Amino acid sequence: MARSRRIFLPGLSLHVIKRGNNRQPIFQRDADRQVFLAILRGVVTDKPVIIHGFVLMSNHYHLIVTPETAKALPNMMKELNQRYVTYYNREYQRVGTLWAGRYRGIHLENDRYWLTCLRYIEQNPVRAGMVRSPDAYSWSSYAAHAFGRWPEWLTPHSIYQTLGNTAEARQAAYRGIFDLPCPDDHLSLIR
Repeated sequence: MARSRRIFLPGLSLHVIKRGNNRQPIFQRDADRQVFLAILRGVVTDKPVIIHGFVLMSNHYHLIVTPETAKALPNMMKELNQRYVTYYNREYQRVGTLWAGRYRGIHLENDRYWLTCLRYIEQNPVRAGMVRSPDAYSWSSYAAHAFGRWPEWLTPHSIYQTLGNTAEARQAAYRGIFDLPCPDDHLSLIR
């Protein structure tokens, strides 16, 4: 049976999830995460996709992206995942797939859901018991949103910009969101 066609609307943000095959690790060391982010940075330079948020877990990753054309996200994901598998297989003397099927792309259709999703992915390391607070995890976009440490390839979304009139006000408001209880309605869509 043929795969169902996915439609990505230019300008509509998505929560992208990609897992390792059989939930196996896709990152063994911090050096792997550095290589992945370098590949991501290079790919978004060439593709019309804006990255707003991310987290790199041990066996999967999450991105919040806004494609600027209908084919931008599929093209970006293909190149990102192929280039990383080439690196990973060479680095660990292995062959075959690293990924479990297709990536998931969940449309983020309103402001509240967008912020809930961003908080969800940046809290992922805390929920997984890897760290006690999101600021203790180096491999997410939390430092950008909460403290203003923006890598050049990560772009603040207009919804994030509405959190305050100054960078400091936005950062403080964003940190305050983490003090609120996390709604479970988003979690059911992720699993």
